[in-house]
Amino acid sequence: MTEPTPEVAQSVAAYAYRPTVMGAMREFKLSEDGIDWAVGAVSGHVPYRNIRRLRMSYRPNSMQSHRFLTELWGEGVPRLKIASSSWKSMVEQERLDRAYSAFVRELHRRVSKAAPSACFEKGQTPFLYWPSLVIFTGVGLGLAALVVRALQAGTYAGAAFIGAFFAFYLWQSTNFLRRNRPGRYAADALPQDVMPPP
Repeated sequence: MTEPTPEVAQSVAAYAYRPTVMGAMREFKLSEDGIDWAVGAVSGHVPYRNIRRLRMSYRPNSMQSHRFLTELWGEGVPRLKIASSSWKSMVEQERLDRAYSAFVRELHRRVSKAAPSACFEKGQTPFLYWPSLVIFTGVGLGLAALVVRALQAGTYAGAAFIGAFFAFYLWQSTNFLRRNRPGRYAADALPQDVMPPP
């Protein structure tokens, strides 16, 4: 990875978001030797050399379909979560795509330099992903069978309704499963499937 200029490094060295409407802000700062974090009154510091694993994933929710998450595991600290969107009000979330991308890239650069043995993972854990894929396939086959059965019975309105739901289910679930396929990546080549669009 190329070294950023001091001005660029300073601009991407801090990030904050609100994970829930009523929750405290989660704040992160990249210092010389580690990441400082604060969640309300609780705070801490993780040296880069103590970071064992980072995982990037695609995590949409009902209010934000383009939401991404970076999770960090370090020695002696709870798992840290860095999300690409933040709650603004009871009914609104804002996307922080540019700030999130810049912060996550700089975090990877510093971790890979200080902790070469750190593991970089993407997507869901295999223990969740593969059962989810089986369930997705089963539900998809069941919905397709319902559409066929409705057409055979001549209930075209019912078939159209189930067909529309089936199409929406396929679109949402396929996108989620495609982006969250488990894997590993290099710190200098972040996977685009689990990053906000440029």
